[in-house]
Amino acid sequence: MRVDVWSDVLCPWCYIGKRRLEAALARFPHPVEVKWHAFELDPSAPRSQDAPRPAAERLARKYRISIAEAQAKLDQMTATAARDGLDFHFDRAQPGNSFDAHRLLHLAAARGVQDALKERLLRAYFTDGEAIADRETLVRLAADAGLDEEAARAVLFSDAYAAEVRADEELARTMEVTGVPFFVIDGKYAVAGAQSPDVLLEALERAASA
Repeated sequence: MRVDVWSDVLCPWCYIGKRRLEAALARFPHPVEVKWHAFELDPSAPRSQDAPRPAAERLARKYRISIAEAQAKLDQMTATAARDGLDFHFDRAQPGNSFDAHRLLHLAAARGVQDALKERLLRAYFTDGEAIADRETLVRLAADAGLDEEAARAVLFSDAYAAEVRADEELARTMEVTGVPFFVIDGKYAVAGAQSPDVLLEALERAASA
């Protein structure tokens, strides 16, 4: 069985969704391959920002709400993540463009360490405050996940895997995916959003018996 997941490494619900999928898979008695696909929440984001605004201010501007309301949303998200065993620190987050990270995830898939890199990138952004749009930072994080540094650098300083990332995104558009995480289970069932482990397990069981 295979689970295809569209997500972005800058998406908090995607990190939570990864943990919930892992919890569901731990209760599922059959082997499952998980493949991560690219989805950019903000394809127009610059590679880096010299002095990024605080997370609450960025969220307030995006959704046209007060900073207090935005901070409350961030606090709620942090609490939700904690219940799934994750340690979010939005005050450390360094926003940027995730396209290079997605290209690197395609290299990781080819080398058999995609899940390890996905985990490392998510933790780097949401917990450690790493600038994962920075290519040298990405090289270091790739090495942490088991990739060869020079192979990672060669990808990042070329256009390697750009077509594969665009193909992921085009397939998402074809399926009318408008938000992530988005799970496709064995090509049969789609589950949108960071659903509970119970919901994901039910979908896995349904696909197994179909």
